[in-house]
Amino acid sequence: MAVPERFVKKIIEAKEKQLKQLDLSSPIFFNDGDQLTKIPTEVFNLSQLEVLNLRDNQLTTVPEFLTKLTNLTQLDLSGNQLTTVPESLTKLTNLTQLDLSGNQLTTVPESLTKLTNLTQINLSGNQLTTVPESLTKLTNLTQINLSFTQLTTVPESIEKLTNLTQLDLIYNKFTTVPESLTKLTNLTQINLSYNQLTTVPESLTKLTKLTQLDLSDNQLTTVPEAIGKLTNLTQLNLSGNQLTTVPEAIEKLTNLTQLDLRGNQLTTVPESLTKLTKLTQLDLSYNQLTTVPESLTKLTLTQLDLSGNQLTTVPEAIGKLTNLTQLDLRGNQLTTVPETIGKLTNLTQLDLSDNQLTKVPEAIGKLTNLTQLDLSDNQLTKVPESLTKLSNLIQLYLNDNQLTTVPESLTKLTQLTEFYLSDNQLTTVPEFIGNITNLTQLDLSKNKLTTVPEAIGKLTNLTELNLNLNQLKTIPESLTNLTNLTQLDLIYNQLTTVPETIRKLSNLTQLDLSGNQLTTVPESIGKLANLTKLYLRNNQLTKVPKTIEKLAKLTQLDLSDNLLKTVPESLTKLTNLTQLALSTNQLKKVPESLTKLANLTQLDLSYNQLTTVPESLTNIANLTNLNLSKNPLETPPIEIAEDGIEAIRDYFRQLKEGKDYIYEAKLLIVGEAGAGKTTLAKKIENPDYQLQQNEKSTEGIDIIQWTFPLDNGRDFRVNIWDFGGQEIYHATHQFFLTKRSLYTLVADTRKEDTDFYYWLNIVELLSDNSPLLIIKNEKQNRHREINERALRGQFTNLKETLATNLATNRGLEDSLTQIKFYISNLPHIKEAALPRTWKQVREALEEDSRNYISLDEYLRICSNNGFTLYKDKLQLSGYLHDLGVCLHFQDDPLLKKTVILKPEWGTYAVYKVLDNDQVIRHLGCFNRADLEKIWSEENYAYMQDELLQLMMKFQLCYPIPGSKDNYIAPQLLTLNQPDYDWDESDNLILRYTYDFMPKGIITRFIVVMHKWIYQQQYVWRSGVILNKDNTKAEVIEDYEQREIKIRVTGRHKRDLLTTITYELDQIHDSYHRLKCSKLIPCNCSTCKNSQTPYFYEFDKLRERIAYGKDTIECGSPPYKTVEVLCLIDDVIGLKQFNKDEQPDIYRQLNNADRSITINIEATGSKTMSEKSEIKVGDGSTVIGAGGRESNNNTINATVNESPTEEKWNLSNKLALIGIIATLFVGLGAWLFSGLLNDKVIKLFSPEPATQQEQLD
Repeated sequence: MAVPERFVKKIIEAKEKQLKQLDLSSPIFFNDGDQLTKIPTEVFNLSQLEVLNLRDNQLTTVPEFLTKLTNLTQLDLSGNQLTTVPESLTKLTNLTQLDLSGNQLTTVPESLTKLTNLTQINLSGNQLTTVPESLTKLTNLTQINLSFTQLTTVPESIEKLTNLTQLDLIYNKFTTVPESLTKLTNLTQINLSYNQLTTVPESLTKLTKLTQLDLSDNQLTTVPEAIGKLTNLTQLNLSGNQLTTVPEAIEKLTNLTQLDLRGNQLTTVPESLTKLTKLTQLDLSYNQLTTVPESLTKLTLTQLDLSGNQLTTVPEAIGKLTNLTQLDLRGNQLTTVPETIGKLTNLTQLDLSDNQLTKVPEAIGKLTNLTQLDLSDNQLTKVPESLTKLSNLIQLYLNDNQLTTVPESLTKLTQLTEFYLSDNQLTTVPEFIGNITNLTQLDLSKNKLTTVPEAIGKLTNLTELNLNLNQLKTIPESLTNLTNLTQLDLIYNQLTTVPETIRKLSNLTQLDLSGNQLTTVPESIGKLANLTKLYLRNNQLTKVPKTIEKLAKLTQLDLSDNLLKTVPESLTKLTNLTQLALSTNQLKKVPESLTKLANLTQLDLSYNQLTTVPESLTNIANLTNLNLSKNPLETPPIEIAEDGIEAIRDYFRQLKEGKDYIYEAKLLIVGEAGAGKTTLAKKIENPDYQLQQNEKSTEGIDIIQWTFPLDNGRDFRVNIWDFGGQEIYHATHQFFLTKRSLYTLVADTRKEDTDFYYWLNIVELLSDNSPLLIIKNEKQNRHREINERALRGQFTNLKETLATNLATNRGLEDSLTQIKFYISNLPHIKEAALPRTWKQVREALEEDSRNYISLDEYLRICSNNGFTLYKDKLQLSGYLHDLGVCLHFQDDPLLKKTVILKPEWGTYAVYKVLDNDQVIRHLGCFNRADLEKIWSEENYAYMQDELLQLMMKFQLCYPIPGSKDNYIAPQLLTLNQPDYDWDESDNLILRYTYDFMPKGIITRFIVVMHKWIYQQQYVWRSGVILNKDNTKAEVIEDYEQREIKIRVTGRHKRDLLTTITYELDQIHDSYHRLKCSKLIPCNCSTCKNSQTPYFYEFDKLRERIAYGKDTIECGSPPYKTVEVLCLIDDVIGLKQFNKDEQPDIYRQLNNADRSITINIEATGSKTMSEKSEIKVGDGSTVIGAGGRESNNNTINATVNESPTEEKWNLSNKLALIGIIATLFVGLGAWLFSGLLNDKVIKLFSPEPATQQEQLD
């Protein structure tokens, strides 16, 4: 592969100028083609180099030639794909700094000890499970970073590193602080955050030189009094633990300047804190404080964070904290703020958001140094007049209130550049808003605006205008005067046209018209030559104007959710496009001309009518995300397509090497117990088979092979899966009912007990509408009529209803003829060619009599049959797994080592547990000893760990927390609901209702949520009580009523409900055609706090918002009118709803896609607000809400990776580049790399960032 031009230039410059530093790192999110896969040979001739940076490339090895660079003192190889540390590195004896973070290292070689001059080494973000002894011989080391590995301990010999001053062990698996660390007496900084520590040993206090100690995000319930001995500490972080008190001895830490106690369970502020006279920054956010003691005002704080507590009042004495520059009181229960707040005249940032304020004190007008004021998410009905005195205000947040007007006096805020008024009840915007002439950002979204005043055209400095979710029917001409606008958002209004004059907004870079009623787009849009992002999704477009081809700078185009039948040819002229969304249209083919979009990285064609995709599409070299889901694909097979673009490329490449067809399919026989399923299976194999008296019912699944000849002379192989009909097996069938199969439902006409609707529904849900035959087994020649017309009307996959008497073979021949016809005409049999090597391996595995083989053995079989690439071998096993031919869980650390050739072997083992008398008597409880008895047979005895993991993978059982080697299978739990007390006041209530409810939803949910089962006792077969973060939830399934009822009470109701709905929605998504409704309770005065409120369908509420209908009538007397957004806010939260609903192109792309917008500022110590956030493509905040920076050069932030929230602490030694790069590729592991010496990467900057990047 040729060396990218940008690297060539740097190498030439280094050679010509004899530079001592060379940076060949790849900026974040460069495409694969722009990264190094090997080090250019020209580099090895630059013998003068002292610093070489190769970070974030795709290097898998480091060549021997690197040893020519004998003058190197700093080498950065972080963020590559190294699996071993090359021996050659040890010859670079002048190295003082070595960064190997973010690779795939499992060990570090002994030879590393030759680098005796090393002072800094970074091994974070690798797969190390132990610290190599060799490291302890590098006695000159002063800094070691072993974060984000899998360490549980460190070697005793680490005590030899007596020069160590800084040690980072973030995000490992330490349960105790290793004693050896306490002997590193020169340590000044140690970071043990994100481990599993439950105690802090007193011996840690021997490290008397410590100035920074981070124990955040562990499981500490107490801190020893001996911590008072660490008198040199200036920064102490104990956030994210379970502390209910702070030791009195903390008062001895008189040098502390920063103390972080965020996210604990403190109910009071310790009096001892008032003795910390040097303290300038104190974080007590997200505890359980109900009051703030006056004694706290003795401190000389500059930053105080009390957000996320339960404060109802703020003491008058707050006015004594006159040095405060930042005060955060958001997320409490304040109804008033004392007038004394006006004495805090040094405040520059004040956050009072998310409280219950109906007014703010007049004294706030005295805070003339304020630059940022956040009053959002309160209950203000008018804008306080006192705000007009805040002449230095730059940012004002009044969103999420109940404002109906904006006062003219706000025009006095002449410095205001950002003004947020979204989520109010504004019906008009006053003309005088045109006088706030310095505004650059104005947010009027989610109001009730039907028009925009002409005067808005005077805001000529505006660069961003947000009018989303209003009721605008036209775009006012005055907007076209805003010639500096770069971003205009008009999502979800009622626009039917766009004026031709839109062309005047020539500086627009982003235009979002999604969610309107547009049928056309004007030709003049082609004049917006600076547009880089154009969003037109969810309209009624049947075509796009040809002039769109003139938008040469366009990088993102979203045309999803329209009525396009063909891909417009004009799109192929947009050669700078990197992201194109065409999902949910009516496309039947993809034109070859799309290959002209050489810069395309993401293409969404999901939810169309495509049956084939041209191979040429895979030739777009930069394409990394191709979404083809929910299309009736035949070529490539949908199982391949759903694995992404690389899998599709590999498929076509292997197809060129030779192709064949696999004439094989599954015939799945389902029905009630005793209906004759096993007899039918055996009659298909051998029509002369004689019925056995009292034949035992199938337990689990039996598999029989049957072969019949095709017209082309080839043999067709059928794997007949005979399913047990007992109810206990219904919940487990879901894992084996697969697509690309033919189904037969056997009904015993004598018993008349077959629930046709249940079986037809379950097959439709789990098989993605595979064809089905009903075979009536007319025992004793008893006929039974069924309403076939009605069944066909509801189930399009029902092909035939056949009758037979399996005792006499009457009708058997006709049944066999129909089975042969339908199974040999399955789509994947007729159309989809497969690589010839796949067929050969498939046949080899079929002939193998073993139940399972090791992964190594499977790979050897592939090699013997023509495979050469490891990834091709895994692609095949994944394909066979998707078809249900074998089982290979590549994402499971244990199961990935085994390929199960006979799935029935695994299923029978599972059923042996579920059918075991002792397990049943013990209501689903079992332990390892029980499994040893149950699986004592030779073919199971050596695979017990794998079989247990298989049960957990199938969500059939879970380990009991705190009870080693004990497990529960929830489908065997008692049916009796236990007695418990429930606080019915102020509950959050939600319901799911189902058109058809498959069995097993609630038991799968119990498995997923088992860690939070209340006291690990309150769980039964149809329900569970959960307890998380002082919040309880009751989740109960009513199978007869086809519904799940949820009630939540406690402190963090909405957070827990979000987690519950996320997990239930994940389970729902595993069914192809499940129809269920999420029901939101009414919040009118009659229904509020009622346990039986009126419910609204969530989808109907979303629909009303889309059409600008803000209110809805309660369905119960006295039929009061309520606000739609308030209904949603009560249960889901508008912030979460807005993220979920955001009509962003990224949400339409493959789930692996990530898009991140950040502000980066490399500076010294400054404060960060929460207003900027890092978001991923699905709308989740990765780092953002509540982010702050402190003088210890540590960034604290909240991670909200849907659905749960975790608190993160990111050391300044972990480079942001590694974090974001890993997020982008969706690896699920956080790789951090790079050393930052004196600087802090600053997120959420309140001032304009020095560098802003849109990273896609």
